[in-house]
Amino acid sequence: MRKKSHLLLILTLVLSMFLAACAGGGQEDTGAETGNGDDGTATGGDLVLAVLSDASTLDPQGSNDVPSNNIHNNLFDTLVELNEDNEIVPSLATEWDTIDETTWEFKLREGVKFHDGTDFTAEAVKKTFDRVRDPEVASGKAYLYEMIESVEVIDDYTVQFKTAYPFSPLLSHLSHSGGAIISPKLIDEDYAAMENGEEPGSAINQHPVGTGFFKFESWDPGVAVKLVNNEDYWDGAPKVDSVTFKVIPESATRLAELETGNAHIIDPLQPNEVAQIESGDYGTVNTQLSRALSFVGFNTEKEPFNDVRVRQAISMMIDNEEIVNGIYDGHGLPAHGPLAPGTFAYDENIEGLGYNPEEAKKLLEEAGYGDGFETTIITNDNPQRIDIAVLLQQKLKELNIDVKVEQMEFGSYLETLTAGDQDMYQLGWSNATGDADNGLYSLFHSSQKGTGANKAFYGNDEVDKLLDAGRAEIDEAKRKEIYDQLQQILIEEAPISYIHHQEYLTGVANNVKGFSVDPSGYYQLKDVTLN
Repeated sequence: MRKKSHLLLILTLVLSMFLAACAGGGQEDTGAETGNGDDGTATGGDLVLAVLSDASTLDPQGSNDVPSNNIHNNLFDTLVELNEDNEIVPSLATEWDTIDETTWEFKLREGVKFHDGTDFTAEAVKKTFDRVRDPEVASGKAYLYEMIESVEVIDDYTVQFKTAYPFSPLLSHLSHSGGAIISPKLIDEDYAAMENGEEPGSAINQHPVGTGFFKFESWDPGVAVKLVNNEDYWDGAPKVDSVTFKVIPESATRLAELETGNAHIIDPLQPNEVAQIESGDYGTVNTQLSRALSFVGFNTEKEPFNDVRVRQAISMMIDNEEIVNGIYDGHGLPAHGPLAPGTFAYDENIEGLGYNPEEAKKLLEEAGYGDGFETTIITNDNPQRIDIAVLLQQKLKELNIDVKVEQMEFGSYLETLTAGDQDMYQLGWSNATGDADNGLYSLFHSSQKGTGANKAFYGNDEVDKLLDAGRAEIDEAKRKEIYDQLQQILIEEAPISYIHHQEYLTGVANNVKGFSVDPSGYYQLKDVTLN
């Protein structure tokens, strides 16, 4: 009996060890050592995110799209940040003050190093903001900083920004990833590459270098981006050893990756997949109402979309409530104008054009298109956008408008929009600064046509003047009056049709702790742990 009991004990111990080894939900062995955090939570490992779209650039001053910015925000720091309460807090700048109406002075954090070993000083700040404003670089984020006349180094850890006019939301703009501080050594390399005939950002794309809590390891375009832990980060190292952004365009495949443990986070989670995760035992659904706007845009420089009546008519064929409830399963809010809740100057009482097929027919007849016309709507590989395009295709048949739907890969899609080759298109705007200026100037100012976010190629002198005035006004009440007026004009002008304010849905494995998404759609990964 004693031998049998001894054998049974050994078998029990072996079985327990085997079960413990398998408890990771089928995740691949990353080869990384794991330890325990102060709260007993396991740390280390490779955090795998299965995402819809690849980054279009690793240059933080390049394209202004969310997939790219989600990489930039982990590699680079900005001078200041927006916290979860939409308040400005220190980052690479520890304090700041206004010397006069057009001069801001920043004291910089000492002892910080870039990933290449270069010291972070005021010179790096100057080089970064000189580059983003350089017309030769043609940054897609230059509009955020064009009010800056100069950046002056006072000493190694003091820098002054001088603006062309008083600009009250400057701190909000400095929190944007377009203000990410780049290694001055890498900036020099990028300019040298430009002198040799390379495109701006070519050197940065090969090996981006910031001061962020993760460092760049590799990018296989269309496949994956991998970042590794910056153990020397000035505000404490991340909890995981590395992060891999795996590009998986198919939503069903992303969901399977989460269920089998091959991915820890999937984004986006499709609305019709929420119930599947909630009924399972392998993950949870993270939800976050955004400051984002989704919209259908019109190329206002092309016939017939250069006629406001045509744009209004098509907008009146779009039932926002139907889209939110039918396509997004109730996740999100119908949009009546260009600004989202949580944004400065958002007006909850504003009314849009509304769903009105009869009025749409009258407008189209007045514009001389009573017999309809043929057109094309392009969209990227986002299932809801494709569904909206198909729904609009069906709705516009009532106006004798024949719509062809074309789907494109995200990088090619952005190139097409920038070139102005579209008739109608679909996009979103995340408004990372939380201010009306970024929510309106970028999309509607004539200076932002094409290379900026104004893919509608919209231009209106009155709108430009009001947008410029909103930037220069210091008094918040007067600023809000300006933006209230702007919103009403932009609803009537209909350069885009306002669809909805998205609720971000991400699938998160049970062994992931500390993950969230901010209202701009950006992942918060620094404090994520794998248990």
